[in-house]
Amino acid sequence: MWLATYNVNSIRKRAPLLERFLKEEEPDLVLLQELKATAEQVPRAPFAALGYEMEVVGQKAYNGVAVLSRHPFRLRASVLPGLAPDLAAEARYIEIALEKGPGGPLIVGGLYAPNGNSGGEAGLARKRAWFTALARHAAALLAEEAPLILAGDFNVCPGADDAAPGALTPDDALIRPEVRADFRTLLWLGLWDAVRTLIPHGPAYTFWDYQGGAFAADRGLRIDHVLLAPPLTDRLQAVRIGKSWRAAEDPSDHVPVMVELAL
Repeated sequence: MWLATYNVNSIRKRAPLLERFLKEEEPDLVLLQELKATAEQVPRAPFAALGYEMEVVGQKAYNGVAVLSRHPFRLRASVLPGLAPDLAAEARYIEIALEKGPGGPLIVGGLYAPNGNSGGEAGLARKRAWFTALARHAAALLAEEAPLILAGDFNVCPGADDAAPGALTPDDALIRPEVRADFRTLLWLGLWDAVRTLIPHGPAYTFWDYQGGAFAADRGLRIDHVLLAPPLTDRLQAVRIGKSWRAAEDPSDHVPVMVELAL
């Protein structure tokens, strides 16, 4: 099974690009972020024609997450549990149970974490509160020994190799020590970073800013991640980062991260 996470940066603008991606790569399951649309505004017909069922958690003009699947699934949650009301109102989390799993349903959480650079220290505090809720929820699922995947735009560069030199200022919320510590908390719970499991070192960027010729200069960031629970790590077959999609016509500033699991 091929799973992909893809921040499309506007589903309405990027629908033709996403349709091409689905036709060429043929992923089984796709987690989308930054739809910037309500559920009613999301174009569904092109994806349904390719055999994908779609579930959307949308929000007008901002945020928004979705699932596209070629296998039956059911929606488990449209809000990350444990958030304060202001954070819970933002469309940043979707959780499904996929029937195609190892001995039972596979739980998949698709997420779009807050950036944390707006609003000064208060914005950073909101981001960290969101990660606290994510870690608490992940711990509860792992305690049930659930086959779990958390994937999406985490807005964190976990290590030194995950941000090109000069791409970010030292005080950027994507690389603040406390934010990196929040990400490590997820790993200490027992989740595995799929990309770094198979590509331990070196650049594996998933985002290049539109400004300043970042893509041409390869000043990228690795902020889109796939985290696997221990029952799934032995089933990890391959990872691919679709860098060529950043050079496509009218691209997102992110590219898809694709993971193959033996399911």
